[in-house]
Amino acid sequence: MSEYRINCTGDVVKGDIIQFKETVFERHNGLIQDVGERTIQAQVLSDSYGSKKQQHTFTLEVIGSYGKEPLAAGKKIHRKGRNIYRHGTWRQAWSDEAQRKLALDEKHTRGEKARFDRAARKSKPTLPAGFRSLFSKEKIKEWLK
Repeated sequence: MSEYRINCTGDVVKGDIIQFKETVFERHNGLIQDVGERTIQAQVLSDSYGSKKQQHTFTLEVIGSYGKEPLAAGKKIHRKGRNIYRHGTWRQAWSDEAQRKLALDEKHTRGEKARFDRAARKSKPTLPAGFRSLFSKEKIKEWLK
């Protein structure tokens, strides 16, 4: 892990070259079993926040991988942030850390907006299911405004 010296657990951004471990699972006789760990080194190509639950998802390009069932270099994979951060995440230094800081600030702004939007959606009042069938959708929308 010599070139991955900076702990970035919780703060990975597009452009980072990261290293993290993940648990590998297999299905045996209908049961899912932990069969080992895999270390992945990858470049972060993009990230997004899901529209419903704001789960942070990353698109990565594998640079190297070792351990249980290693992934091929060049393979593009998607991972939830919680899975990248679970066992700790390390990154290489950028040639211009100020540019990384801008990317991090932009990511945090998007994350805050996603959390705000979700909270706003969850706080809208709704009618119980039994009442919905008694009124038109237009009337219900008018009442909920």
